[in-house]
Amino acid sequence: MKVITVNIPDSANVDAKEAAMILAAGLYEKGKLSLGQAAEVAGLTKRTFAELLGGYGVSIFNYPPTDLIKDVKNA
Repeated sequence: MKVITVNIPDSANVDAKEAAMILAAGLYEKGKLSLGQAAEVAGLTKRTFAELLGGYGVSIFNYPPTDLIKDVKNA
C-alpha cells in the first residue's frame, strides 16, 4: 500500500480519519477502488464504510449507467 503525505490547511478543520474517508469515498466513486479496498483506506469495515458513503454524496451502487443499459438489453 502506498503512503502519501498531504498538507491540509488548519482552516479546513479536517482530521486524519475524515481525510482518509473523503479520499476513500472519492476513489470508490471514480471506480479506482473496490468497496473493500476503500473501506481499508478509510480504516473501517465494509459495512460501516458503505453506511457512511451517502453522507459524502457517494452512492453504494457504483455501477456505470452504460453497464446497466447493457444488462437490461441482455435480460
